[in-house]
Amino acid sequence: MSKLNSKIPEGPIETKWTNYKSTVPLVNPTNKRNMEIIIVGTGLAGASAASSLAELGYKVKCFCFQDSPRRAHSIAAQGGINAAKNYQNDGDSTFRLFYDTVKGGDYRSREGNVYRLAEVSANIIDQCVAQGVPFAREYGGYLSNRSFGGTQVQRTFYAAGQTGQQLLLGAYSALERQVGLGTVTMYPRHEMLDIVLIEGKARGIIARDLISGKLEKHFGHSVLICSGGYSNVFYLSTNAMGCNVTAAWKAHKRGAFFGNPCFTQIHPTCIPVSGDHQSKLTLMSESLRNDGRIWVPKKKDDSRKPTDIPEEERDYYLERRYPAFGNLVPRDVASRAAKERCDAGYGVGASKMAVYLDFTYNTLRYGKTEASKRSIHNPTEAELKKLGQEVVKEKYGNLFEMYEKITGENPYELPMRIYPAVHYTMGGLWVDYELMTTVPGLYSLGEANFSDHGANRLGASALMQGLADGYFVIPYTIGSYLAKDISTKAISTDHEAFAEAEKKVKEHLDKLLNIKGTKSVDHFHKKLGKVMWEKCGMGRNEKGLTEAISEIQNIRKEFWTDLRIPGGLNELNAELEKATRVADFIELGELMCQDALLRKESCGGHFREESQTPDGEAKRDDDHFSYVAAWEFKETGKWDLHKEELKFEVVHLTQRSYK
Repeated sequence: MSKLNSKIPEGPIETKWTNYKSTVPLVNPTNKRNMEIIIVGTGLAGASAASSLAELGYKVKCFCFQDSPRRAHSIAAQGGINAAKNYQNDGDSTFRLFYDTVKGGDYRSREGNVYRLAEVSANIIDQCVAQGVPFAREYGGYLSNRSFGGTQVQRTFYAAGQTGQQLLLGAYSALERQVGLGTVTMYPRHEMLDIVLIEGKARGIIARDLISGKLEKHFGHSVLICSGGYSNVFYLSTNAMGCNVTAAWKAHKRGAFFGNPCFTQIHPTCIPVSGDHQSKLTLMSESLRNDGRIWVPKKKDDSRKPTDIPEEERDYYLERRYPAFGNLVPRDVASRAAKERCDAGYGVGASKMAVYLDFTYNTLRYGKTEASKRSIHNPTEAELKKLGQEVVKEKYGNLFEMYEKITGENPYELPMRIYPAVHYTMGGLWVDYELMTTVPGLYSLGEANFSDHGANRLGASALMQGLADGYFVIPYTIGSYLAKDISTKAISTDHEAFAEAEKKVKEHLDKLLNIKGTKSVDHFHKKLGKVMWEKCGMGRNEKGLTEAISEIQNIRKEFWTDLRIPGGLNELNAELEKATRVADFIELGELMCQDALLRKESCGGHFREESQTPDGEAKRDDDHFSYVAAWEFKETGKWDLHKEELKFEVVHLTQRSYK
């Protein structure tokens, strides 16, 4: 018997959320002022949830391990945020956004959650405009939209190439307003290292002040984990260096099931790896595929400059293979196609592990439009190029600057070189419709949960989910739980459960410091990342995954016997911080490989080489794997699997095709 109850409301999918909101128990304003909520993480999900819940009257404590909430990784998102506004009058609707998201996730997401996401998406844009987010606008003042992968409509709202930054500043402003009003207490440079359970319910956290090293106990009637994804398990990823899995993993070890850990996303437009010295990878926004054409030479090992290769000798392979979507196929499809071309010997650049992203065609097209607007008759190609580059600069200028700074090449003159890299994680803590984990009172929002993207996230949907969860979902759903808890007074942190959790955390930290081995934390992180990328990365097979599990177990043994951490406990100690996170990554990596080994199908970003169509596309097995894998932690290296069967009553299961 599964322990999972998704709590999807009854009734037609179009009215589930409306009916839920109309009937959910409420907490009256006076009682809200007596209830305390802990929020871990201050990105889009955490900041929007904190500001919204504080605005409602709850007492909120907010924890971030950075020196400011503005430094959350949400700030790095570039290309845009989806919403079903249909401003372009091109056939978009709530249903189409819902359908595209379920299809894009290769039919491995929950219909009820995804429809709600599509439904509230339009509200997000209104909220952010009201906050002053400077979305791009058309000449007449209307908000502008652009295309993103996996869709045939333009529904992506954007602020040049820094949409995440602008959205985060909007949420941060709302959050800081509440800090000023005294309804939110902010704890910067604090890291959550354990959940405190009392009578089976989440009642607080143990946090470490990263400046002094002091452990602190904090009570909350409920706890929200909004700590982002875990792509840094691969060491090299597009995530910030500080991104980690620790908050979610500690919740998992306290009883919260982990959903679909093997579902990780490879992003197709990343600046290629340049050598072993790198600590992270840099993303070029997927929005560039809106105006860029992807190609490789038709001749193997072609060493000519891209500008010297004539049009007829270029293979625009995405347009060739997927004529209906072309360069705008979903991320998993575009990534595998790039890998296939490079593996076959058609890669470009010094490493031969890259493809071209070329803006020449659309630059000239924009130039013609501009020339027409300015009544310039018979313009030369040089004039068209100059005019077109002005348009491209306005839309993507900061991305082009970033590329030139990193590579030393001018992308206005030469095509960008790109290659797939680990980006987003669709897996995360299992949550029900109310965003509650399997631990009562413990919620998970944004990328930290598994809920909305299935096996592959469509571009521009991460920002949408984070803000939907924080602004429009959790303010309703948390009332369902807290309405039954209004008689619970604040529990003293002298309670034995807090003392026991604090003792456990201190023992863990002391154990790490006392290994006194010879290898640095980064040594083990790089070693783990290499195994994960090679055997649980873009392609996965039974032999590789079996080997990976054994190799990760050996890395774990070596980590706990030969790790060296300089410095002490009660001080600023960046190596100790990293060590706690890498210890969790090692355990997570093993679970990811176990999950990938068990899922003997290909779906979305999870590509099992044994399960593919004759033309190399992902081949699902709906009869055996149409479920969410929710893993229950038993002891280190041991988990029990629970399955949440997925029911498709609105979107019918079919083989994904973008041809």
